[in-house]
Amino acid sequence: MTAGAASTRVLLVEDDPNIVDLIRANLSVRGFDTVVSRDGARALPLFETERPDIVLLDLMLPEVDGFDLCRSIRERSPVGIIVVSARGGERDKVTALNMGADDYMTKPFSIEELLARIAATLRRTRPAPPETAPSDLLRLGPLQVDLAGQQVLREGREVHLTPTEFALLRELATNRGKVLSHAHLLRRVWGPGYETETEYVRVYVRRLRAKLEADGDAPLIVTQPRAGYRLEPEPPGDQR
Repeated sequence: MTAGAASTRVLLVEDDPNIVDLIRANLSVRGFDTVVSRDGARALPLFETERPDIVLLDLMLPEVDGFDLCRSIRERSPVGIIVVSARGGERDKVTALNMGADDYMTKPFSIEELLARIAATLRRTRPAPPETAPSDLLRLGPLQVDLAGQQVLREGREVHLTPTEFALLRELATNRGKVLSHAHLLRRVWGPGYETETEYVRVYVRRLRAKLEADGDAPLIVTQPRAGYRLEPEPPGDQR
């Protein structure tokens, strides 16, 4: 699978015993440590005690709504969250992404696809040190973006972004002024094979705008109809 799989802990929140056995067996043989919660009520306490590297989350759970659980996990941690659900509607996918999910898979699925999605999510949420100098800072209006430290400041206060949100901002910021297509952003942020998941970009652009654009600010991320998105070009005289 991936280097470091042996040190990777997965929290699987799923009540179907057949799916639990299938996923746990396939992850175990590849060196993952899998912790299972068969209902939503136990999932948060397990999350707090086990501190997993990634969460695989079903939506239809006993006792606790899966969307609420997704939101609760995201409020506590930037951990990677992949929703794995039989609910395949676009509304469910968009809702899960709005609640903080990094990815969404519809049952039935292949183990190969699941493993690929886990690897892609871990690359974003446990990234290698970036190839930028520690002092490489970008000024975006009232924001200061530290590419190496993966940190965003507004007037000295940190704006908390998830790893996926920061990866999207980084791609837009390092191509400032250029229109980037949905397919480009999906390929660069989520990885190969995600190029048709246009809802992912739309939802995460909305999330970035909500966190980064305060009332009275000039728009930061511009929608180019039928083309993609761009970050406003650097004004003349604006310095890094």
